Amino acid sequence: MSSSISAHAVAKLIIAGEHAVVYRRPALAVPIPDITAIVQIAAAPHGHGCWLEAPDLDQRGRVGIDAHPLIDLITDLLTAWHLPTPDVTVTIHSTIPIASGMGSGAAVATALVRAFAAWCDKSLTREDLGAFVYRSEQRLHGTPSGIDNTVIAYDQPISFCRQAPRADGTAQPPRIVPLAIGAPMTLVIADSGERSPTHLAVDGVRQRREQATAHYDALFDAIGAVTLVAEQALAAGDAALLGAACRQNHTLLQQIGVSIPTLDALVAAALKAGAYGAKLSGAGVGGVMFAVCPPDQGDIIRQALIGAGAVKAFITQLQPYQSVE
Repeated sequence: MSSSISAHAVAKLIIAGEHAVVYRRPALAVPIPDITAIVQIAAAPHGHGCWLEAPDLDQRGRVGIDAHPLIDLITDLLTAWHLPTPDVTVTIHSTIPIASGMGSGAAVATALVRAFAAWCDKSLTREDLGAFVYRSEQRLHGTPSGIDNTVIAYDQPISFCRQAPRADGTAQPPRIVPLAIGAPMTLVIADSGERSPTHLAVDGVRQRREQATAHYDALFDAIGAVTLVAEQALAAGDAALLGAACRQNHTLLQQIGVSIPTLDALVAAALKAGAYGAKLSGAGVGGVMFAVCPPDQGDIIRQALIGAGAVKAFITQLQPYQSVE
């Protein structure tokens, strides 16, 4: 066995459908390979135990002693594989903004599972990987949608939709379909600098829906319809149509109460600078937004977003992807 081994996982971006996806409408998500989480496992002397070091997250702990969702995930893996606790140091580095809607927790968990599978010489299907990461997401978020662990574990663009229970009440797995992208598309992603844990935003929407169910269900239906337009735009490689769908989606997210002035100002700045469209991405109430841009306007729009208060903004491209069910 090597004295050290590493594995990585990519960030994700929800293109359309956030929040409505919790209520069985579709959502579209893509991996963002420019931003990653990396986990390294290094051998340690006998008796050292298994230590987790996450300087970017300001976390440190020992398996079997300290309580932390990632330590619990390591325990899950060792238990499932019937292995003793190894003498290793597990170091995590991530460039994914925390509590920003880009799947930081799922990416770190995915990289951690991949690294331990390699270290322990265990084969790992993507379904197994997704299940381990989903359990970790439950510890972090309570009732996650399932998008983060799926798109990051599958490492491909997907359409994701929760399914209603069967007639006998048993749960059905979500419908996961690879998402076609017909041509390269330029995006600029900007971090608002404001953090909001996913579960707080999701709980807020749930509470508001309980007070006005018909109104919120109508908004979710509208988000679902716009998401289908976005899916068609991606498949056709039509950035202008995707931008129009994103503008509509952002307006609907404002109406369900998950945007904030900072995000609205960034969206407005992107549109003023020439973006086809822009919207918040993820749970909202902080986090990130993105703009769909003409290929030659990316840097102009990135600079406009920095000027409008984004703490960080970068250009990325969605690459063509052929969907084969």
